[in-house]
Amino acid sequence: QVQLVESGGGLVQAGGSLRLSCAASGRTFSGYVMGWFRQAPGKEREFVAGITWNAGLTYHADSVKGRFTISRDNAKNTVYLQMNSLKPEDTAVYYCAADTAGLYGRSWSSGYGIDYWGKGTLVTVSS
Repeated sequence: QVQLVESGGGLVQAGGSLRLSCAASGRTFSGYVMGWFRQAPGKEREFVAGITWNAGLTYHADSVKGRFTISRDNAKNTVYLQMNSLKPEDTAVYYCAADTAGLYGRSWSSGYGIDYWGKGTLVTVSS
């Protein structure tokens, strides 16, 4: 059974940092793109960051560029999202995802058709 399990969410003050982790299990994720989405209350799901299998290509949304960094450790089947200089508008449930679709393809930009999803971890940034 494939599982993506997120951890590392919590409450932090504006300007603070958090590191999210996503541990993948149940199959080999060789060749899979891994990524993070977020959804705030009343807002649409947003593709935040993604990374290819060999980490040769990454994507970061303009809203987080320069503050968030995605990375992965294939030996541990884990992907990370380092979040610095957090803002109240970063408050959301963050979801880990995995798919073989190209990082800059429609599946990742829209979030539709993604193979695997985690259950999410809540990040709350207080002002």
